[in-house]
Amino acid sequence: MGYIKANDILPDHLLKAIQEFVDGRCIYIPRRDDCRKAWGENSSSKEITAARNAEIFSGYTNGVSVKVLAEQYFLSDKAVYKIIGMEKRRIPGFCK
Repeated sequence: MGYIKANDILPDHLLKAIQEFVDGRCIYIPRRDDCRKAWGENSSSKEITAARNAEIFSGYTNGVSVKVLAEQYFLSDKAVYKIIGMEKRRIPGFCK
């Protein structure tokens, strides 16, 4: 995201009002709630992570230890346990 000069896009009265609060400082103006995108919406990150988590869970249910999964996916043991817990909750009636 690049910077845009406020005096190139804002009306003079609005620019002066903003300067009363943040004269010369950089501010971030967030997107409107109706224009926000969910995490991973611009890339395939969400799908890649979901596939990885499914692979981890599959390995776990097939007897691969948490320690081995953590090393294989470059995660901590705690992260693997969290993924396993999330995947278990996604499957109704899963007990193991």
